[in-house]
Amino acid sequence: MKKVKKLALTSLMLVSSSVFAATEVTSYKSPYCGCCTEWEDHMKDNGYDVNTEKHEDMAAIKEKLGIDPRLASCHTAVIDGYVFEGHIPASDIKNFLADPKDFKGLAVPGMPMGSPGMEYGDQKDKYQVVAFKENGKLALFNTHN
Repeated sequence: MKKVKKLALTSLMLVSSSVFAATEVTSYKSPYCGCCTEWEDHMKDNGYDVNTEKHEDMAAIKEKLGIDPRLASCHTAVIDGYVFEGHIPASDIKNFLADPKDFKGLAVPGMPMGSPGMEYGDQKDKYQVVAFKENGKLALFNTHN
């Protein structure tokens, strides 16, 4: 019986540590971007620990991380080895991390009004969250109104 309890506790600790690891975000942004800071606040409000790295040349960061230019936005984040481009809702990131399949990450191209960090009054654009693979293939992940 003690062996079973010990095994259960060890399993719980392993699951807890893997969930915790996925909450650490490295956010790459320009030192001059305010909406990126707002997105980081959105992530913090949703339980993520955000480490910010400010860079003057974001194009080099995006190229290094393999962001297709058609998916580009203002900031790029890395969580547990996956890449997240732009103003993606934390809920979509959480759902993606639960089952990433063989995708490299998610992107919200551009800077749609109403997306996290781009809130402005009642203005809300319809926008898509796109999943992408290493080979450039894309798939619709979610749509927001």
